[in-house]
Order: sequence, then structure tokens, then C-alpha cells
Amino acid sequence: MSQSEDGDGPATEEARAPLPDPVRNRVVALAADALGRIPADTLPASLRRVASFAPGRRARLAGSQIAGVLATDADFRGRVTTQVRLAEPDLVAAVEAGVVPEAADPVEVAAVAYLVGAEGWQDLVHPVDEALAQRNERAEQAREQADRLARQLEHSQEDLRTARARNRERVEALKAENSELRHKLAAARDRARAAEETSAAAVERVAASQAATATASGAAEAEVRRLRTRIEELEGELAAVRRSDRTAKDAGTLRARLLLDTLLESAQGLRRELALPPVTGTPADEFGPLGDAGPTAGETPRPTQPLDTVTALRQLLALPRAHLVLDGYNVTKTAWESIPLESQRIRLTRELAPLAARTGAEVTVVFDAAERTERPVVRTPRGVRVLFSDPGTIADDLIRELVSREPVGRPVTVVTSDRAVAADVQRMGHRCVGSATFLELLASG
Repeated sequence: MSQSEDGDGPATEEARAPLPDPVRNRVVALAADALGRIPADTLPASLRRVASFAPGRRARLAGSQIAGVLATDADFRGRVTTQVRLAEPDLVAAVEAGVVPEAADPVEVAAVAYLVGAEGWQDLVHPVDEALAQRNERAEQAREQADRLARQLEHSQEDLRTARARNRERVEALKAENSELRHKLAAARDRARAAEETSAAAVERVAASQAATATASGAAEAEVRRLRTRIEELEGELAAVRRSDRTAKDAGTLRARLLLDTLLESAQGLRRELALPPVTGTPADEFGPLGDAGPTAGETPRPTQPLDTVTALRQLLALPRAHLVLDGYNVTKTAWESIPLESQRIRLTRELAPLAARTGAEVTVVFDAAERTERPVVRTPRGVRVLFSDPGTIADDLIRELVSREPVGRPVTVVTSDRAVAADVQRMGHRCVGSATFLELLASG
């Protein structure tokens, strides 16, 4: 049985029972989408300002408020139900008839059944709970698999370090062998020079003998023949020495090149097999307590102007090696002031992960922990760095010190609405953007 024609929704205690988060979020999304099609003068006063937002922003910024009005204002619920009937007539008719399409999303079916007050809508919520349980089980299995892969990677890295150590030993042995070959080559060159000097002396003696042939031709001719034979022997020895030197040099060069190619191919093969990324680093990777680290001599930066549009911020993050630094609580309290600080941190870091993956920028978020001696546990997503200020040090000072470590000319953008921090960042030559503008970038995707 469906809800009454005047739009009243479920009224029993069972109907007001908590909904699973996916169903509740879908109910809020449907209501947020319907706000734009309901006449403003018929909306509750608390939702009239929200109705001017985009549907996605309505659900994100005023989801709890919309859910509360749905639960307490029957007229508003009826108008939302009317819009859902117009938007999803086939699904609403199937739900009211008690025939749920097999291909329909169980979350969508449960949300529509809850809004129209279909009979037995509570039964449609159970498949959603089961799907959530299955999803959690799959997530746990994925985490276990990730742990196994991490252990395998650690073992592989240890094997790689062992292989590198062996390769270094082989390189040292190769260097020693190469040094020995160089010494042998130098000795062979010395012998070649001595042979050349001997040959020159022999040629001189031949010339002297030829000069004496006028008086002792017979003896001189014999001496000339002997000397010529000796010259040929010496020239043969010289040629043999040269060939030996060239062969030794070529063999040493060939062995060295062959071993070097083997080492390079082994290292490249290990890198491809392990899919190791190139080693990189940034100033923030080794950030620690430092003194005043302003611009060096001859590098006085020009003050910049704050960014005031999402387009400009998106273009800046698209630059190579861009670094985005966020004043964590300044951003979270602008968007989600009503929720606890821990939930604010979790939500911000979760929404920063897709931005870091999409832009490739280095992302660092700084939280204030000046009045705490222990650090909260934060599950840091991939591509996001989370820092807490030291006891007695506010996050603003940590941001100033972090930015001062960056080289002049690198595209660094600081997200904060604190005017003092923004002014200091701009004097250092870097960019600053307000928290509201940054939240618009997150909302736009």
C-alpha cells in the first residue's frame, strides 16, 4: 500500500528507524534534486537558501538538514514524493505494485519505497544491509591481499638489495681486472718503444755499413744482409708486440663491455619485474625543525596575488611538480564545522586522494596540534601527506616554515582563509587561495 495522496510519508516508529547510510544518502540526493523543481514559496524556510545551490552541493552541504525536514515536514515530503513520481514513474509504479525489477539498484529501490511509503518498504532495506556486509567482507579481503603484496614487495626489495651488493662486488672485481690490463698495456707500449729504438739504431748501422762498402764490399754486403735480416726480425717482433698489445686491449675492452651490459640488463630486468618507480624527493619529505629559511641572496621573490577562481587553481595544479599545501582545520571548519574534528580530518584526506591522483600534484595537509602532546592516528591516503604541528607550535607557523623550504619558482599553492598566513606566503613568491574556492574545486571534481 502506498502513501496517501496528500504526500504524508510513513508515520510509524518502524518507519522512522535509522536507514542504512547508502539508502539515506540516496533519499537525501533525490530530495536535493527535487528542491530545484519545487516552487520556492512552498519550501520550508530552512531550505529556501539551499534550493539555489546545485543539486550536488545541496546534498553535500545540507544533507542532514534535508533529511531532518523530510522526517518532520509531511507537506515537504509530499512535494518531494510528487517530484520523484514524475522523475521515476516506472520504478515508483513497480514499487507500489510490490514488483521490484531484478535489474534495479537495491539502494535506489529502497530509497524510492521509503519516500513513497510503499507497503513493506522496510523489507527492501535488508538487501542493502546484506550488500554492505558483502562489500565490507570484500574490502577486508582486499586489505589482506594488500598486506600480502606488501610483504612480497619487501622480500623482493631485499632480494634486489642483495643482487645490488653482488653486482657492486662484480664491478669492483672488473675495475681491478681493468686496472691490471692497463698496467700490462703500459708495459707492452714500453717494449714497443724499445723495439722501435733498436730498429732505428739498426737502420743507422746499415747506413754506416753501406758507406764502407766502397772498400770492403764483400764483407760489407754480408754485414748488410745480416743486418737486414736482423732488421726484419726486429720488425717482426715489433709487429708481434703491436698485435699482442692490440689483442690484449681489445679482449679487455670486450670483457669489460660485456660485463657492463650484463649488469645493466640485469638491473633493468629487476626494475621491470618489480615495477619499481624512479626515486624522487621533495623538500617536504624530510621536513623537520629548522631555523628561519627565507629566500637566499639574489633570489628575492615578487609578491603574488591570491587566486580567486577555480579555473586558475586548476591550471596551477596542472603545472609540473606542483605542490598544494592546505591549512587543514581552516578548510574543514569552512565546510563541515558541525561534525567532530576527527571526522573532519578523515573526510578531508579522503577527498584529497582523488585530487592528488587526478592532478599528479604533491599534496600536504597541515593540522594544528599545538595544545596536544599526542598525535591523532590518521589513515593517510595514497598521494597525500599529513603533518601535525609540534606542541606549542600552531599550524600557521608550520605552514610558513614548510613553504619557506620550497625553491623559488616552484608552483606552490597554499589553501587558507587566514589573511596573515596568506600575506606571508605571497611575500615568499608563492600562491594562496581561499578555503571556499578550494572547496568549489573539490565539488566540481
